[in-house]
Amino acid sequence: MTKKSEIGTAKSAAMASVLSAAQGLHQSGVIDKATMRDYEALCQAPVPDYAAADVAQLRQKARISQNLFARRLNVSPSTVHQWESGQKRPSKLAAKLLSVVEKHGIAILD
Repeated sequence: MTKKSEIGTAKSAAMASVLSAAQGLHQSGVIDKATMRDYEALCQAPVPDYAAADVAQLRQKARISQNLFARRLNVSPSTVHQWESGQKRPSKLAAKLLSVVEKHGIAILD
């Protein structure tokens, strides 16, 4: 079942309407889970991809250390270091959280 919060991540208001209609059809049993996932993939905005420099710039803009940044994101300091050094890329979930921080600032996670 699609959560209402997923509708808020649609590419546009029109796509949010399509996704909402699909959710209603799914809840009534007209479309199956696989079809619902297809609608979600088509309608939702893509998760941004953060390169090492992007993560470092985001943290530096917040003016906090890697340790504090990690604590706020609920990841290990090692993970933040690996993101910033390019050894690893943030997962889709982490990238979504980074996009929230980018849009609203680190204080949103307090």
